[in-house]
Amino acid sequence: MIGGVLRHLFGETMRLTLDGVAGAEDQREERRIVVEGIDAVVLDVLGTLVDEPAGLRSELRTAIPGLTGAQEQALVTRWQEYVAAEQRKMERGERSYAVSDVVDAEAAQHVVDGAGGADQQRVARLATASHRLPPWPDSAGALEALSARVPVVGLSNASSGALLRLSHHAGLRWHQVLSGEAVRAYKPSRAVYRYALDVVGSPPERVLMVAAHAWDLRAAQAAGMRTAFIDRPVADAPLDTDHFDLHLDGLAALADVLDSGSRP
Repeated sequence: MIGGVLRHLFGETMRLTLDGVAGAEDQREERRIVVEGIDAVVLDVLGTLVDEPAGLRSELRTAIPGLTGAQEQALVTRWQEYVAAEQRKMERGERSYAVSDVVDAEAAQHVVDGAGGADQQRVARLATASHRLPPWPDSAGALEALSARVPVVGLSNASSGALLRLSHHAGLRWHQVLSGEAVRAYKPSRAVYRYALDVVGSPPERVLMVAAHAWDLRAAQAAGMRTAFIDRPVADAPLDTDHFDLHLDGLAALADVLDSGSRP
């Protein structure tokens, strides 16, 4: 009787263990298939590789001393909503294109005015906050690992000048970093993704777009690109109707997936 119970228990345990191993192997195989034939990886920058809200909060503390944590967050939200609204106006043709430096300067003045004002020297420094955003802990190392496997390209709504300074500040090393400034458009305009594809020079189905923003990946999908969602604390999470090729907990996991996909 006891032997039968033990055989049942150990047999069930073994079956569950094997099922778990098989499930993990199936998942790895699915990921390997997804990344086969990838010629280049294109990565979003703001939010995906750097923590934009944390950087803005830090700069706001310097510009407007004495803010509470709740006030800082409210001003970050006010900043981001202003920038998003102005970009939408440009996309709809309600405003002429303006480079991100101009919009950031407007956003800085907008949030400072809403907080009761600050001296103009501090406002001017706040306007360049996007130059000094902190990287996520895995960003620099993962970029280095990725760049050893495939060409790595940054693609951002930030201006070329802002990207130059941000890359230096955050230790981000690319094969190339592109700004929507080149086509006078902001993501999710298809023109920005077409620009990246033209630079890479590969069919869209051989280019992987990586972002922590579902809206970004939807637009990349519409342009024919493969997609990888990277979960970040500030991520715009996918909806149930979204179906991206990869969903990963961090950027380091992407290097591992690409590595496994390159093996025979």
